[in-house]
Amino acid sequence: MRYDVLIIGAGHGGAQAAIALRQNKFEGSIALLGDEPELPYERPPLSKEYLSGEKAFERLLIRNAAFWEERQVTLLPGRTVTAVDPVAHAVIADGVAIGYGQLIWATGGKPRRLACDGHDLAGIHTVRTRADVDRMMAELDGVSRVAVVGGGYIGLEAAAVLAKLGKQVTVIEALDRVLARVAGEPLSRFFEAEHRAHGVAVRLGAQVAAIEGEARVTGVRLAGGEVIPADMAIVGIGILPAVAPLLAAGATGGNGVLVDAQSRTSLADVFAVGDCALHVNRYAADTAVRLESVQNANDQATVAAKTICGIEASYDAVPWFWSNQYDLKLQTVGISAGHDAAVVRGDPAARSFSLVYYRQGRVIALDCVNAVKDYVQGRRLVVEGLAADPAAIADASIPIKEIAS
Repeated sequence: MRYDVLIIGAGHGGAQAAIALRQNKFEGSIALLGDEPELPYERPPLSKEYLSGEKAFERLLIRNAAFWEERQVTLLPGRTVTAVDPVAHAVIADGVAIGYGQLIWATGGKPRRLACDGHDLAGIHTVRTRADVDRMMAELDGVSRVAVVGGGYIGLEAAAVLAKLGKQVTVIEALDRVLARVAGEPLSRFFEAEHRAHGVAVRLGAQVAAIEGEARVTGVRLAGGEVIPADMAIVGIGILPAVAPLLAAGATGGNGVLVDAQSRTSLADVFAVGDCALHVNRYAADTAVRLESVQNANDQATVAAKTICGIEASYDAVPWFWSNQYDLKLQTVGISAGHDAAVVRGDPAARSFSLVYYRQGRVIALDCVNAVKDYVQGRRLVVEGLAADPAAIADASIPIKEIAS
């Protein structure tokens, strides 16, 4: 087998790369290889609408089977690439060599696992694939108490769904607040209070020492010796970028594979996009970052596809993210890491407010909770790196667009 463009990873980035190639009149052969048996599908709903049962899997499909067939994109599901030969321009997938003219690596990452005693007991789950969530859902009828290890977005979203399903949920976070790695303290405390108000127990500064149980989890033992009873544990402590075959082939990287503004790796004819791509980003003060978002995956994939088609393109998109918990819609634009000031706009008690982040007097990011206008209008502040009077920003009666002008 050989394809003019071989795409490894059938998530958002891989699917968008194939779509963008055809949109930009690429006429060569394209194959989309993924390690799951399904058609390419959306992952963000897994911890939200899919886990809650509000969305059937068919509604998560990025495109149906006919779409890929009509555009002559060959799907190679259920295969895992174990090696890349950049000289021969080939990959090894389940022992079979597949040649390529250009390679797009869009593998995302694998969930970090606990390393403590009991980490391999039955009833311990991660939320990354449909199969992960299907296994969890199959056990829920026999579960009343759930321990969620990790107070990031995935953990909190799963906690919100399970609380709504009537489960007794405890969130265990090693740091002193939830969302500590991605948000300012006012937002962290707001979501902590919301979860507590919905009956979720939140344990902060809590280190997991072991998972208790014989064959199946019965509790989570903390470093101080306390055991939190649990019939199920969900681990949401981040991902490890799936780039080992590329690094072994000589690609530059470490925490991800390093790419340039055209999503090219240091290997000839090899691109990388999405969660696994380490890139210099001006919205992160020109440092190298990995962005785990649909926006990043789609935009980098489009740049890679255009570059392959001979169309000049560079990745310079403003990052954006979202999270749904209970009836709260959080929308984020920009990257708040490295901020030196933050202003609360509106009243968190009203459950509609924004947190505006500054660095050296300029707005670098906004977290907007049930505040769509702030999100839409604040985007310009971030994109243009504008200075905005903090006192005016704090006054929610003044539209951001007037402050920006």
